[in-house]
Amino acid sequence: MESVPTPIVSTVSASPSAGDASDVHVGTRNRVARSILANGPSTAVDLGKRLKMTPAGVRRHLDALLAEDLVEARQQRTYGQRGRGRPAKVFALTDRGRGVFYQAYDQLAVDALKFLADSAGSAAVEAFARKRVAELADRFRERMDSVPAEERPALLAKLLTEDGYAAGLRQSGNAPAAGEQLCQHHCPVAHVAEQFPQLCEAETEAFAELLGTHVQRLATIAHGDGVCTTFIPMTATATGTGKSTEVSGGNAL
Repeated sequence: MESVPTPIVSTVSASPSAGDASDVHVGTRNRVARSILANGPSTAVDLGKRLKMTPAGVRRHLDALLAEDLVEARQQRTYGQRGRGRPAKVFALTDRGRGVFYQAYDQLAVDALKFLADSAGSAAVEAFARKRVAELADRFRERMDSVPAEERPALLAKLLTEDGYAAGLRQSGNAPAAGEQLCQHHCPVAHVAEQFPQLCEAETEAFAELLGTHVQRLATIAHGDGVCTTFIPMTATATGTGKSTEVSGGNAL
């Protein structure tokens, strides 16, 4: 299985005589961008730990990515009581940054769905979205049905990752509202889903069917969030593990 494709980062600021040194900088810059894609919005400290780089080294490459409008800086979201001090900045891919990873013909897909909506109505678009996701669910169903309910969220994250969605799990909330969040750090149809949210809705319905429980979509890349996030209640998750499961990589559809 191929890994998530490497973005082609512009080298217009590099000197033609820089030679191999310039190639090394561009390669490292791509690693930084790939890490953000696979793990979602990240702080410079997080990136440094994952890539085994110094914070100063990471920030140098982040500055270059910011200058090329491939990433943007945001205030880190905090849940519950926040400690003292200014919240850390997180860095997320911009639409342009995500675009260098997408291999699908987004505009062609948008035009085709617009034609379908105009000629056959919105119900036809919904039927298409459900059919597309049903094909994915059919491939997952046998393996999902073969494990206990509490193991299905982790397995779903693994299967989605194998299909290119760079998915993972993290615990969320406290009893009685405890559960896990299924986080998809990559969406190969995000640009299309911006105009046709039926794709996201059908996907959420498929997740509920595969997991055998109601789920709630909290955020989507298509709506400008850094990660597609789906809440899975505790009834469908393992209890008492206290761990998150991150499975990144995979080839985009």
